[in-house]
Amino acid sequence: MQLLPGADPFTHDGSATGVLLCHGFTGSPQSLRPWAEHLAAAGHTVRLPLLPGHGTRWQDMQHTGWQDWYAEVDRELRALRRRCERVFVCGLSMGGALALRLAARHGEAVVGLALVNPALTFPRLQGYALSVLRHLVPSTRGLVSDIAMPGREEVGYPRVPLRAAHSLRALLALVREELPRVTQPLLLMHSRVDHVVPPRDSALVRAVVGSAEVRELVLEASFHVATLDNDAQRIFQETDAFMTRLATRKTARDGT
Repeated sequence: MQLLPGADPFTHDGSATGVLLCHGFTGSPQSLRPWAEHLAAAGHTVRLPLLPGHGTRWQDMQHTGWQDWYAEVDRELRALRRRCERVFVCGLSMGGALALRLAARHGEAVVGLALVNPALTFPRLQGYALSVLRHLVPSTRGLVSDIAMPGREEVGYPRVPLRAAHSLRALLALVREELPRVTQPLLLMHSRVDHVVPPRDSALVRAVVGSAEVRELVLEASFHVATLDNDAQRIFQETDAFMTRLATRKTARDGT
């Protein structure tokens, strides 16, 4: 199956610090590629996979669900752990939810998390309707390219497959239950204005996670896909500084 332009995965082998980046629902690696390239240029080992059912045609998502998306990032995390001394996980939107689940389930194997506009809730009425509509209607209008910067576009699907949306709803409910098990240091970055994920989702993350160290940054000049927007460079620089600080601390503690 032919990939959409820019939807191919990104891989870079660098230092003993590994970074896994998780893209969002109906999106692709293109939305996180500048973030991944910045971290690779800083010398880190980087993995940015394409989630199953993404990056081709929206119809392909109808045959996948959250278990498939999570299995892909879980596999990549395990591979990074075998190669690197320390591993960080980053995520945008649904990718943030996947990152939180990885942190909850892998514990100390994940050194820290950097999240941008993480998704945790699903609109209540739409969620109830999905149980029926997914059997009657294949898709609805898409969610891509919520970007404030003129001329910037996100590569993703123009339609949301309802079967996949129903699976996303189940994933978010599961992740909400697991939030107290997330104890890693957290860099939480969220846009003041977001037309896809409400800011209260980030507030929920901060309120419920078990992390003792949470740094919160409000992105004033970007919408949902902030990694392609006006605050992108700030996101990249803050992530690198966050990771460098924690990696140095871990190295000193381990005596390596």
